[in-house]
Amino acid sequence: MTSTAALLENVRTIAATAGIAILQIYERDFAVELKDDRSPLTEADSAAHDLIIAGLSSLELGWPILSEESSRSDLTERRSWDPYWLVDPLDGTKEFIKRNDEFTVNIALIRHHEPVLGVVLAPALATEYSGARGLGAFKRTANGKLAPIAVATAAASPLRIVGSRSHRGDSLNAYLEALGPHELVPMGSSLKICLVAEGRADAYPRLGPTSEWDTAAAQAILECAGGVMIDMVGQPLRYNMKEELLNPHFLAFGDRNRDWLAPLR
Repeated sequence: MTSTAALLENVRTIAATAGIAILQIYERDFAVELKDDRSPLTEADSAAHDLIIAGLSSLELGWPILSEESSRSDLTERRSWDPYWLVDPLDGTKEFIKRNDEFTVNIALIRHHEPVLGVVLAPALATEYSGARGLGAFKRTANGKLAPIAVATAAASPLRIVGSRSHRGDSLNAYLEALGPHELVPMGSSLKICLVAEGRADAYPRLGPTSEWDTAAAQAILECAGGVMIDMVGQPLRYNMKEELLNPHFLAFGDRNRDWLAPLR
């Protein structure tokens, strides 16, 4: 049986391979299509999907793979998936199209509905986050060295709140107003959760729609770094438990002594 450390290193390599392909497309002109839900799709999404599926399949573990770009499986089929891989080949396609560098490759391993291993690679930023249960959480930058990361267990003053560059609404504005003094750190894709994981932000409130593949890898890293990700009733986010693959609204944070749900009451 492959050790957790070896498995995590394999996933890092697979993400890196997808990242190289994404950057090759990013550096030239590329076409943009619209999927049925009107969300954008580029050839980079498809290329990364194909490489990740091939890479995970080559590990010969026999675990199912669910990617954003996969054909959908219904819950009846998915009930038997444990463990399984949950993949977003290119999270932040809007950031990719805008060429602001804040897009990521996301690969997570789900066991018993919980993300237990994750890699988030931001290829244009030469930055990788990773983590696995029992190993901890790590960050690697252009120098190539892995460094352990951990959340800020005591929130700063003013609070450092990370928010989306592409999604903002009245609910978030109301939450931030009730939260009190804060500075808003804008960031795209799953990097928002990773900023909390490494202690550069105190919290990420997401009061809008996301899908399970958007959050799983970063949640694994956050929890391995000592952080928490909960829904609006205080329960941890769980995966593959319902027919639709949408997440509830959630909060990601590091300081467990603060009541982050209080502004919503």
